[in-house]
Amino acid sequence: MTRNWPSLAVLPLALAIASVSAHADSFVVKDIRLEGLGRLSASSVYALLPFAAGETVTDERSADLVRALFASGQFEDVQALRDGDALIVRVVERPSISTIELSGNQSINKEDLLKGLKTIGLSEGEVFKRAALDQVRLELQRQYAAQGRYGATVTATAKPLPRNRVGISITIKEGDTARIKRISINGNTVFKDPILLKQLQLQSRHLLSFIYGDDKYSREKLTADIETLRSFYLDRGYLRFSVDSTQVTLSPNKDQVYIDINVSEGEPFKVGDVRLAGDLPVPESELKNLLLAQPGQVYSQKVVTLTNEIITRRLGRDGYLLADVQGVPELDDATKTAKIVFYVNANRVMSVRRINFTGNLKTDDSVLRREMRQFEGAQASAEKIDLSKVRLQRLGFFSDVKVENARVPGTTDQVDLNVAVTEQASGSISASLGYSQNAGLVFGANVSQTNFLGTGNRVSIGLNRSDVRDAYNVSFLDPYFTPEGISRGYNFYLRQTKLDDLNISNYSTDSLGANISFSYPIDETETISFSAGIDQTKISLGVNPSEAVFKFTNENGNNLMTYTGTASWARNTLNRGTFPTAGASQSVAMELGLPGSDVSFYKLTYNAQRYFPVRSDWVGRGYARLGYGDAISGSSLPFYRNFFGGGFGSVRGFRDNSMGPRSQRLSLSNPAVLLPESESIGGNVQVEGGVELIFPVPFIEDKSKIRTLAFFDVGNIFDTNAKATSTTDYKPSLGNLRYSVGVGLSWITPIGPLTFAVAKPLNTQDGDDTQAFQFSLGQGF
Repeated sequence: MTRNWPSLAVLPLALAIASVSAHADSFVVKDIRLEGLGRLSASSVYALLPFAAGETVTDERSADLVRALFASGQFEDVQALRDGDALIVRVVERPSISTIELSGNQSINKEDLLKGLKTIGLSEGEVFKRAALDQVRLELQRQYAAQGRYGATVTATAKPLPRNRVGISITIKEGDTARIKRISINGNTVFKDPILLKQLQLQSRHLLSFIYGDDKYSREKLTADIETLRSFYLDRGYLRFSVDSTQVTLSPNKDQVYIDINVSEGEPFKVGDVRLAGDLPVPESELKNLLLAQPGQVYSQKVVTLTNEIITRRLGRDGYLLADVQGVPELDDATKTAKIVFYVNANRVMSVRRINFTGNLKTDDSVLRREMRQFEGAQASAEKIDLSKVRLQRLGFFSDVKVENARVPGTTDQVDLNVAVTEQASGSISASLGYSQNAGLVFGANVSQTNFLGTGNRVSIGLNRSDVRDAYNVSFLDPYFTPEGISRGYNFYLRQTKLDDLNISNYSTDSLGANISFSYPIDETETISFSAGIDQTKISLGVNPSEAVFKFTNENGNNLMTYTGTASWARNTLNRGTFPTAGASQSVAMELGLPGSDVSFYKLTYNAQRYFPVRSDWVGRGYARLGYGDAISGSSLPFYRNFFGGGFGSVRGFRDNSMGPRSQRLSLSNPAVLLPESESIGGNVQVEGGVELIFPVPFIEDKSKIRTLAFFDVGNIFDTNAKATSTTDYKPSLGNLRYSVGVGLSWITPIGPLTFAVAKPLNTQDGDDTQAFQFSLGQGF
């Protein structure tokens, strides 16, 4: 006789019968047989059963069996059947998911979608649950609605496949993002609509909306804008300000959005009494000097928050790394004043147990550790931790550096520092082919590594050839030649110029040389450097050299040996090595042609730049380049040591090395006859500077490798010796400065650096060689 125990369909009836029939049949199970298994193993199902062979089974216990198997989520149907003393468990397995295909998703990344599906149990290899398809549709439509895509539709289907599998197909029609037709702020009387609307990310449609995309509605952006509006009022003393309600209305075809924000402004409050409370581990008088909010001022939440941060950092300097400071206003509506109490909870003085580095797959821990100014086993200092982060960023090895502190479990006064870095390319082994307007075809083969084998040493071996110049270079720098941070570097070079080939100049110089340098750190931002070198330069004249070059070679010969010595000082507070956005740098250097050289000279140079915030992610930069040189013995600075100007790194809009004094050409066959043509010969004075406005690139999310800017350049090259051979008087004067304006872009591409600028010179004079569009591909400027 075969007897059925409850299946899912009759389970409630079976339970009811079991509850009223205490005399229901029971028997001792001698054997349990499984039927209907496909992908599941028998052992995995036996493990789910609430009893085993040899036990007594009743209707109630068989119902427990059915419930247990259904609860596993592996089965669509379960039946318990009796055949004599044997229990037969008949199941219908749920299919497994073989594939998941997505189509139509553009605004949401495929990987992000698959991760989201996995959280609700939809992923390849998992058991398929039909209810999950409805959940998918609802969740995706909710996400698209949050992006303002109210017309989005999602179709999810399951297609049966052989061997009890299914293929999931999800088709998405995203539709267009609803555009904001109007934003209204209601209830404001103190600040007018244009002032308030200007604070918001979201904007009603305007001429530049297609670039900025700020007219696309987003729930998250609206939430952020409401907080921005609240902060705007709190920073101006309106402590009773509130956003009473927000209504978002759709047009009938769901492509336009109308936003109404209803506010209550209240009245402005001024600062009353300001005091400190709580645990003050440093003298109260010192902390009082850090209070930015003063009685009588209009209350500003921004000032209160900044004061919190300043006091926290001051406490962190003494080891109170987990200090908590909160400025709380106590309002007096009668006098419209706010008493501010800064509650200080210093916690304990913390020490750093361990510093852990992650993300440095190529770079040795020792390279990172030697940049740390916070040491293991020492008292924690927020100032030293911040300085350590900046030093790691300046290395140029990492695109991102994050430092977090974590309490050590079981202790009250110890933290671990977790330093997470994201490595970026710090060198290359490559061959490149490019083109530059002024250098022609450029071929390069370089082995360059600023983090050689993860040691932090810099090694470069390069061969670069172009229509105007060949250069061979080998250099090595050990930034930590000594544990104290003294660096040592070597450089060997061979340069051969062929400027006469492009008729830019009618001479060429071949230089062979080497130098050794040492740098000594004065403090965390300043270094002094010394170098010594030897250079042999051979000058070859073309058919029509300039009179100045001809005169120099007659006086000094055309094969010159020079011993040089250079001393320099540099200060760098830039926030990172590539594309900085804050900080400054400046350097002063003096180069001498030492005794024993065929030519004796000196050159002084000064370079400075400073970055400053303009608004949001717009950054300004000011810069200056000054230089002066002269002969120690002889009539003038050697012409090949002159300063040259024009092009990238100088005054853009003027051709490379074309600015400044020019000298007429002559014929070697008759040097007394001057030709009408002239060439740029440089000068002994350099005056250059300008400002840049760096702004974000529309449509580009990752801005770490691209920078756009507008610039104003000013400068020129001058000659204090007023050479008789010069066709123009180029003594330093404001009237001889040149100006240009333009826009530029720098982009680190996979095939090499790309830089271009479009510039317009503003005050050209006869003889100036201008160039409106300048670019370089395959080499950096």
